[in-house]
Amino acid sequence: MSTLINKVLFTRAGYGLTVLRIFVGIIFAAHGAQKLFGAFGGYGLAGTAQYMESLGLTPGYVMATLAGGTEFFGGLALIIGLLVRPAALGLTFVSLVAIFSVHISNGLFMANNGYEFALALLGGSIAVLIEGAGKLSADRAIAG
Repeated sequence: MSTLINKVLFTRAGYGLTVLRIFVGIIFAAHGAQKLFGAFGGYGLAGTAQYMESLGLTPGYVMATLAGGTEFFGGLALIIGLLVRPAALGLTFVSLVAIFSVHISNGLFMANNGYEFALALLGGSIAVLIEGAGKLSADRAIAG
């Protein structure tokens, strides 16, 4: 196996990171489904695009598709443990954009639409990015 592929798939993490990866993946996949499909009370692509435009993230439709797609497919990748480092990198970026474009001016706490939840997801994404998928993952099975 090539060195680059092995670096992407290799994990030294245990079961704890597997649990973290799955729970963070579920949350991201659900948020992406809200943005893309209007699932779980979300606004769908059109509503999310309009919101993105109101934040100055233009073109709104493209930004909504990128954010929703990264959250949904990145979340699915975390859940099954396949290509988790590239997925976690994308989810890290999405979390940073959410924090600095939506939540930072509201302070830390969620009660004021602050950044605490996005910060927790950012921490989970960075942990997966650093440590890899964990013991129970497709990445570990492929890397051997």
